[in-house]
Amino acid sequence: MGGFLKFEKMITPFFIQLIFWLGVIGSILGGIGTAIFGIISDSGGVGQVLIGIATMFIGPIVVRIYCELLIVVFKMQGALISIRDSLNERPYSHVQHTQRTGTDDSENLI
Repeated sequence: MGGFLKFEKMITPFFIQLIFWLGVIGSILGGIGTAIFGIISDSGGVGQVLIGIATMFIGPIVVRIYCELLIVVFKMQGALISIRDSLNERPYSHVQHTQRTGTDDSENLI
C-alpha cells in the first residue's frame, strides 16, 4: 500500500489496456459503420466501403502501437525504481572503492 500512496506502483497500465480494447472495438465498429454507410449511400459507395475495411484492420494496429508507446514509459519508470532500490542497498560501495584504490572515479570521467 505504501508504494501505491507514494506513486511508485502505477495503476495506469491497467487503464492503458482498457483504452486499447475500447480503441479496438471502436475501430471495428467504426469500420463496419463506414462500410455499411458506403453500401447504402448513393455517392462514394466503393470508397467508403474500402475506407471502412481499412479502418477495421489498420485501426487496431494504430491503437496497439499507441498503447505500447505509453506502456514503454511505465516500464522505464519501473526500471528506474529498481535501479534506485538496488543502489540504496549498497550505499557505501563508492566510498569503499575510493578507500581501497585511493582514487575517486569521478576524477576519471573527463
